[in-house]
Amino acid sequence: MASKITAAITAVGGYVPDDKLTNFDLEKMVDTNDEWIRTRTGVEERRILKGAGLATSDMVVPAVRDLCKKRGIDPSEIDCLIVGTVTPDMVFPATANIACDKLGAKNAWGFDVSAACSGFLYTLTLGASLIESGRYKKVVVCGADKMSAIVDYSDRATCIIFGDGAGAVLLEPNEEGYGVQDSILRSDGSGCQFLHMKAGGSLNPASMETVAAKQHYIYQEGQAVFKFAVKGMADVSAELLERNNLTGDDIAWLVPHQANLRIIDATANRMGLPREKVMINIARYGNTTAGTIPLCLWEWQDKLKKGDNIVLAAFGGGFTWGATLVRWGY
Repeated sequence: MASKITAAITAVGGYVPDDKLTNFDLEKMVDTNDEWIRTRTGVEERRILKGAGLATSDMVVPAVRDLCKKRGIDPSEIDCLIVGTVTPDMVFPATANIACDKLGAKNAWGFDVSAACSGFLYTLTLGASLIESGRYKKVVVCGADKMSAIVDYSDRATCIIFGDGAGAVLLEPNEEGYGVQDSILRSDGSGCQFLHMKAGGSLNPASMETVAAKQHYIYQEGQAVFKFAVKGMADVSAELLERNNLTGDDIAWLVPHQANLRIIDATANRMGLPREKVMINIARYGNTTAGTIPLCLWEWQDKLKKGDNIVLAAFGGGFTWGATLVRWGY
């Protein structure tokens, strides 16, 4: 009997822009202060992609190049590129297509996935299924968002949270049982009312009125989202452990979406994990939406050991959430 093919992560790449926007910078822009932001969110600074003509694909490209360099492959060897993003360069073509062109990934097909902050988990599960099918050998999944493009910097409720960044992983077939083991993914569109962007789609196409009414920015009802996120992310992570007969002791790392320190702590507590087993970089990057989880993997890759069980967990707008169990492969 042939052994089962799993999708192992064989390389990680990441990219954050150079420009920093600190809490002290924001104090000059809106009615807020550093202490308030830190105690409620955990964010101290975030990175902002500045420069004419720069978009989400311009963060995907260096993240994927970084990954190719580490793995010793050329972008032309990539079979498929999937980008999780809510800030695509354009409505169409897909950011993945644009990034493939910039990378010289001439043999890859690609597409974008829109699942807000769960974007990386959705793309990871999709990418893994392409590898498991046996049809593809090198699939790159990326989470990338230029949140500064859709943040209203006069709205103190949202502008303090978000930043820009991208992370990517390479998936390859494995027959020793490493890689993506299990995923529980959920969505509930009734959460749309609490976290969305009002205009720019086919419901409310861009017009003078929608622009004047500031409807092309993130709209969030923070309290409602917070309550759903704490419950959703913690529940699904606990369910994932139970389904795989694991406890917190079996987990080397929790890799949580970096939305809010209190949500991260609640998820870790529910799984019985101490803080030293949790990857946290929200202080430096804020919430980069689909970028947070792969950016954590990128920063912590030297601490990951072959065979480590890690749990990736996220909660996103409108609502999407999930948890994925990965056995680290290198």
